[in-house]
Amino acid sequence: MLTRWVPTLVSVAVGALLAAAFLDLLPEAFRRSADVAGLFATVLAGIVVLFVMEKLALWRHQHVHGERATEPRERAALLILVGDGVHNFVDGILIAAAFLTDTTLGIVTTLAVIAHEIPQEVGDFMVLLNAGYTRTRALVLNLLSSLTAVAGGVVGYLLLDAATAAIPYVLALAAASFIYVAVADLIPDLHRQDARTPAAAQVALLAAGILMVFAGQGLLH
Repeated sequence: MLTRWVPTLVSVAVGALLAAAFLDLLPEAFRRSADVAGLFATVLAGIVVLFVMEKLALWRHQHVHGERATEPRERAALLILVGDGVHNFVDGILIAAAFLTDTTLGIVTTLAVIAHEIPQEVGDFMVLLNAGYTRTRALVLNLLSSLTAVAGGVVGYLLLDAATAAIPYVLALAAASFIYVAVADLIPDLHRQDARTPAAAQVALLAAGILMVFAGQGLLH
């Protein structure tokens, strides 16, 4: 039943992530710093680092989904939980940076992160079930992995509050993360889902994600 909603959630997530990056995070970063070249370099570096990190993590996905599976499903599921925990911790830091900059920006960033996380968490839940976990155990472990975002938010608030000069660059890294996830991970998924979800519906849902962020700006300002 959950998998039926994944194509819809992915399309909305793409629009929300791109809108948050280009309409909120990057404009705010450039408003807070005159170092235009440095901020663009930060975005570029963030995308490259994310590419390298994903390359290093591909073996994990091969163990779970590929034909060359050599690890037990239990260990593969554990690796997924650990990887998502780290990812969520970083998301927490990025959300903290956005809130330290502006409450509206923080809320919009949080909504964009949620839009991205829902389809990912649904996918992880299915992987855990495939590894033999009960529904309850899979749900609890997924929840614990998600709670690392709270720890990341606390750490980000404590560190960035004392280093406000770093906030524009953290916002640029957040934008790089959103752009990379949308373009490298989610949009290819939309192309693969084309047979199940018509292209016109994907475009409409993507636009809905953009409008969600745009409307949030208007309501919260």
